[in-house]
Amino acid sequence: MFCAEKRGKKQKTFIKRRIDSYSKWNTGTAMNIALLVGYDGTEFAGWQIQKEDRTVQGELEKAIAASFGFSARVTGSGRTDTGVHAAGQVCNFAMKEDIRIAPSRIADALNVQLPQDVRVLKSAAAADAFDSCRSAKRKTYRYRVYFSRREHPLLERFAVRENGMPDFKKMRECAALLEGEHDFAGFSSTGSSVKTTVRTVYGCTVSEWTEFGVTGLDITVCGNGFLYNMVRIMAGAILACGNGKLSSETVQAVLQGGSRDLLGKTMPAKGLTLVSVEYAIPLFEDGKESALY
Repeated sequence: MFCAEKRGKKQKTFIKRRIDSYSKWNTGTAMNIALLVGYDGTEFAGWQIQKEDRTVQGELEKAIAASFGFSARVTGSGRTDTGVHAAGQVCNFAMKEDIRIAPSRIADALNVQLPQDVRVLKSAAAADAFDSCRSAKRKTYRYRVYFSRREHPLLERFAVRENGMPDFKKMRECAALLEGEHDFAGFSSTGSSVKTTVRTVYGCTVSEWTEFGVTGLDITVCGNGFLYNMVRIMAGAILACGNGKLSSETVQAVLQGGSRDLLGKTMPAKGLTLVSVEYAIPLFEDGKESALY
């Protein structure tokens, strides 16, 4: 967990804010509620609410209205694209002051109203200053690929099929190049405006797995933030290195200011899952509501 070495110094503040959160529940004062959410992104047009299309944010806001009788805006830690999944998306909303419910039970109330492809896994009271997007310190994504001549019905929904087996050593060498602080402008798609394209990747690993007699790999990337399509482009570059279609020297050239066109394809959305979002101190504790600074 991020900033583990700082927890001791923050423990008193953490406990005080958790007590304050319980006090809000007891007195009827409005609470900032944090949610841990998982979803199958196949049938969603991404996270962000849209007028016509079905989105995760839209489903959560409808569930809040149906469960508690008021409208609330749900803020997510980030916007996943169409078809991208999440095992650990974090979001928050303001609970209306006159509704009395234990924060940990809000997840159960919302799940009654939510469709089967999205679930609130945990809920907790958070400090007033907590913002699931601005307070985030690290995010971890996983890109999953499997290798088979034919589609496997139990793998196809959450992974991308490739025919030939790659060179895992070359893939890991490429992944290692992407770790650290770099200008990732060449690893992003057009369509987003950001102040800087410099990001820090704390870890980029390639791990092999076997399921149902099929071999696959996970590319897991942890960083302080990601550009538009950055992880999917990184995955494409790593896979291209493993297939001999891209060299480590080209990857280094792109990191040093080279063109996006030098890299491999942007991998399909369905192989990508947001695994977790980390904050300065723990947000959710098993069986307890926890505050977050």
